[in-house]
Amino acid sequence: MTTKRRLILALTGLVILPVAACSGQSGGTGGSTESGASDASAEPDASGAELSTVVLLGDSVAQGQALPLAAAFDAGGVDFHSLASTGGGNVVGPNSEAQWETLPDQIASHDPSTVIYQLTTYDWGSEQEQRDAYERLLTTVAEADAGLVFVTMPPIRPDDFYEPHMDELDRAPDVARAVVEDSPEQAVVLDAGEVWGDTYQRNREGVADRSSDGIHTCPQGAARFTSWLLTELTALHPDFTPPAPEEWANTGWSADEHFQGC
Repeated sequence: MTTKRRLILALTGLVILPVAACSGQSGGTGGSTESGASDASAEPDASGAELSTVVLLGDSVAQGQALPLAAAFDAGGVDFHSLASTGGGNVVGPNSEAQWETLPDQIASHDPSTVIYQLTTYDWGSEQEQRDAYERLLTTVAEADAGLVFVTMPPIRPDDFYEPHMDELDRAPDVARAVVEDSPEQAVVLDAGEVWGDTYQRNREGVADRSSDGIHTCPQGAARFTSWLLTELTALHPDFTPPAPEEWANTGWSADEHFQGC
């Protein structure tokens, strides 16, 4: 059953969010939705001077975060497109080769200034496979005349599906950092640990922050992530002024059916 309640969210003040509280999302992650601190391995010029068009890549975790991001970027005058997808969105690991058949054209079609890749829960593979994929993504983004921003994924509570791959997922941020170290003028890694902490945390200040499935985010968590990411992007793009939370937090996205187990 879906119920609605009001939630007080602390961003830069108190923002009231209408939240759809629901239950029962499967353990798999990653449909496409249109619309912390920076890692020390790169200095903030990776994405160019102007933040004009942002493309988001990732799995269904990123898909949920795309909802407030779409509202926030719209309020900030930035064109935003989400290519995040359920059950995939990854550039390495299962089904990634099918992704690569269309991904370069999809990215180029939006003429982005910045591509954000949130590491996915499907970034499985050897260290070399991960590195090859991230380098391929960097090359693809560079060919589109855009900068690449890797963002670490929220920590998960692994079930039997994910448990065999946790070493690979834990290694992925370091592999991304190694790729960025070789091309600091083109890419950057943002560590979202400031948002999520080091381990999965279901509630914050008595409110659901992450889904009960142990993987996805709830509206509060997605909003906190959005506020953090907007601030991080000001370091990459000093001319970008993030819109105030009041301009995007109460625009209806929090009632989306994507948010399950909240």
